[in-house]
Amino acid sequence: MMAYSNNRRKPEEVRATLERLIHDNGEDYATISRLLGKNPSYVHQFIFRGTPKRLREDDREMLAKHFKVQEFELGGNLTPDEALTRDGETSSYLFVPSYDICASAGPGLVVESEEQRGALAFRRDWIKSVSNAPADQLAVIRVDGDSMHPTLATGDHVLIDRQQTEVLQEGIYVLRVDDSIQIKRLQVHPGTKMIRVKSDNSVYDEWPDCEPNTLTILGRAVWVGRRL
Repeated sequence: MMAYSNNRRKPEEVRATLERLIHDNGEDYATISRLLGKNPSYVHQFIFRGTPKRLREDDREMLAKHFKVQEFELGGNLTPDEALTRDGETSSYLFVPSYDICASAGPGLVVESEEQRGALAFRRDWIKSVSNAPADQLAVIRVDGDSMHPTLATGDHVLIDRQQTEVLQEGIYVLRVDDSIQIKRLQVHPGTKMIRVKSDNSVYDEWPDCEPNTLTILGRAVWVGRRL
């Protein structure tokens, strides 16, 4: 798994990448500047003086094609389902958006923003082993609280399959409760079809008999990652 702090690389990372690409391909700054239709010192100033701060979109596109890299490496946006490409080969990684919200494993947290804050990269073949959801139905959120201890802990990052909004089998699901997000274990009664909402930490109360249509299920947790 790899992580990016936001949807674009930092300017200094872009400058270092361009310098490496020029060096590795035996090019020079003036030649690449002329490729862009700029004065010979343009690329040198961009790399070493940060002028301009970011590459123009058309310049970035031309450089990406010239060096056979993805535009993200040169400062472009990274979309969740966008594959890194080199020499026409599709990357084995899928980028899943990470959101700046917490799934409370406690009393519940108010959702103030659902802005995407970055992306985590997972191997595509591994993703298929845990979920059949398309890329736009996957998301990563962070856990806060101890009600799901020891299964989940504060700071854990959980991969959510947002296609699974019905409780067909026992599992850990993300719920919207009023203005908060919670993560709980849900169990369905085979006879009555009522849903039991419980915490793995026994000190917390459970909701034993919930009508399925009273629960707003945002998805099922299919993977958890944490620091040791």
